[in-house]
Amino acid sequence: MRAVDIIIKKRDKGELTREEIRFFVNGLSTGRIPDYQAAAWAMAVLLNGMTARETTDLTLAMAQSGEVLDMSDVVKIAVDKHSTGGVGDKTTLVVLPAVAACGLPVGKMSGRGLGFSGGTLDKMESIPGYRVDLSIEEFERQLKEIGVVLCGQSKNLAPADGKLYSLRDVTGTVQSIPLIASSVMSKKIAGGAHAVVLDVKVGNGAFMTNLNEARELAALMVKIGELAGRKVVTLLSDMNQPLGCAVGNALEVREAIDTLHGDGPADFREHCLHVAAHMLVVGEVASTLEAGHALVERSLADGSAFAKFQQLVQAQGGDVSYVDNPDTFPRARLVQTVDAPRSGYVERVQAKIVGEASVALGAGRAKKTDPVDHAVGFVIHHKVGDKVRAGEPLFTVHANDQKKLEEAAASVLAAHELDDFPVPPMPLFYE
Repeated sequence: MRAVDIIIKKRDKGELTREEIRFFVNGLSTGRIPDYQAAAWAMAVLLNGMTARETTDLTLAMAQSGEVLDMSDVVKIAVDKHSTGGVGDKTTLVVLPAVAACGLPVGKMSGRGLGFSGGTLDKMESIPGYRVDLSIEEFERQLKEIGVVLCGQSKNLAPADGKLYSLRDVTGTVQSIPLIASSVMSKKIAGGAHAVVLDVKVGNGAFMTNLNEARELAALMVKIGELAGRKVVTLLSDMNQPLGCAVGNALEVREAIDTLHGDGPADFREHCLHVAAHMLVVGEVASTLEAGHALVERSLADGSAFAKFQQLVQAQGGDVSYVDNPDTFPRARLVQTVDAPRSGYVERVQAKIVGEASVALGAGRAKKTDPVDHAVGFVIHHKVGDKVRAGEPLFTVHANDQKKLEEAAASVLAAHELDDFPVPPMPLFYE
């Protein structure tokens, strides 16, 4: 069997056998298949798709390319959550400690930024000293001792996916539904999750731009979960505008800390409550969503969710003084607020444009080896449906380069569209 023949077969819209998929995944994980062939294959998959059977075979092959954890000896039920990626999506930073504070242990292996969407690891690394490279033994011990872990994907878990994941970001193949589904589910299966809550983003700031695509992805991941003996719940949430206000690593961590204190933007807070409530239900801590919602609200109000976040940061070597005093986070050298050019109602804040502008500032990566500037980004002051007056602050740019600031400000101003007539707010969740 040769890798080039498998690439050609998929290029020509053929259906790959289980053996061909396993051969390719094994070659990718061992290094026998080089990056350029993996990139060509990924593009063929993006253009021609995969059947549900092919995608399930790909998922299981990637999950089994390394160690597959069994968390039964560590926790009663291992629950995980995953977002398909968006702009301003710092949900994990609030949901994990809140759920853990409610008595449900949760260990999550997250990724870095993909395309214009931010990465959870990049955000957490805004905290000096925070370690994302835990061993499997450290992961299991921390989960057992404090009930919460947030780290990077272990090199021993789904290593084939780790290689493909980094290639997708820089080869224009992020949006492939089979590659998204297999990437997400292979990590969850390898990581030992018994139940998973998936937050599938929909809109111009998501990889799924319409509801039909999102439903297809959601149904595929549920099907994979069923075949692998996992319970999977998918939520379809809006990503036509940034989630919350902050976009950019340190800015988003600060917003998450505000939310853990019971403040934060209303849309982001409600989003976190809803996702966390679903996790408590699948984790058998709450019998209904309403009961789960109440438990999470209480964890925010009584400070136990924030205390769990402090515990998480300390356990992974982070400087907790930054969490206790967010003003100490890295700050951009240049900060400029852009005012509304006229009065009206906010009709659009195009999340994709904001995300791309954030990457251009240095908050994300153009190629996989690029460093990240944790201080740069935006604070978006209004949501769709808000009434604004001419001269009122519309958004604030945080930058470390004057030219980049000017270009980013122009882009994000263009991402805002105002209407003379009232505009209804966007829904948080579709279904």
